[in-house]
Amino acid sequence: MLSARSVFEEILDSDDAFRLFCSIAAVGEAQGGWENAQIAALLPASLRYLGPKVTRHGADEAKHGRIFNALLRKRGLTACVVPGETNYTALLEARGIGVAHRDLRRGECLSEQHVVAYLAHSRVTEQRAAEQMAMLVKHFGDREDIGRAVKVIAADEGRHLAYCHEELLRLVAAGHGTTVRALLRACAKAEADVYRDVSLAMSECLATLLDWSRIKRAVIVTGVHLVHAYDRTLGRRRLVSLVMPSDPDPLGRRQPIARPPAVRAARTSE
Repeated sequence: MLSARSVFEEILDSDDAFRLFCSIAAVGEAQGGWENAQIAALLPASLRYLGPKVTRHGADEAKHGRIFNALLRKRGLTACVVPGETNYTALLEARGIGVAHRDLRRGECLSEQHVVAYLAHSRVTEQRAAEQMAMLVKHFGDREDIGRAVKVIAADEGRHLAYCHEELLRLVAAGHGTTVRALLRACAKAEADVYRDVSLAMSECLATLLDWSRIKRAVIVTGVHLVHAYDRTLGRRRLVSLVMPSDPDPLGRRQPIARPPAVRAARTSE
C-alpha cells in the first residue's frame, strides 16, 4: 500500500535517495540556524529579552543540520548539491516570508515589525516541521540507524513551535494582534504553496532515483495536490491559530512564568 511510511522506507533503502533527502534537510536547517543567529544579534531594544531564545532556536537548527550530515557520514555518503526547486527555506525567503536576508546582512537593528514577521514565519514552518518529525518518530523512532536522530529533532521542533505560540501571544496582548493575524494568514498561504511546489519537485527527483512507474508518480502527485488543498482549506486553522503552550517558556527558563495578561484563553485565527 502506498503511504508516507512506504515512500520513506524506499528513501531509507536507497543510498542515492537518502543522500538527497538528508542534503536537502541539512541545507534548510543550516539556513534556519544562520537566520536565527542574525536576528538574535539585531533585535530592537524593546524585544531584546528574546535574544537568548532566538539564539537557542538558531543553535538547535544548526545542530539539526549537523545531525543530517552525520547520518550521511554514518552511511559513508557525502552531501549532494541541492536542486533549487527543492530548497524550501530559500523559496519562502524569495516569496518575502519572514525577514529578508538583505535586512539581516545590512547589520542594522531590526524593527518590531521584523520580529513579528520572523515569529509568524517560524510559527507556520515549525508546525510543518513538527508534524513531519512526529511522523518519522511514529514510524521510524525505533530504527537503529535514524531513530535517535529523529527523536532529538522532533523534541526540538515541538519546543520551537510552542515558543512561537507563546511569543506571538505576548505580542497579541501587547497590541500587535491585527499585524500578527495578517502575517500568519500570509505565511500560511505562501507556505502551503511552497510546500506543494517543493513536494512536487522532490517527488520528481525521487521518481528518477527510485525508478517509479508512471502510475506511482501520478498517485503521489495527486496526493501532493490533495495535501495542498487541505492546507488551504480545512487544515488552515492549524497553521494560523495560537494557543498558549502547556509548558511555559519552552526555550527559556524551566520554572513556570506568569502568562501575559488577557492571553490565557486567547486564540487567533482567520
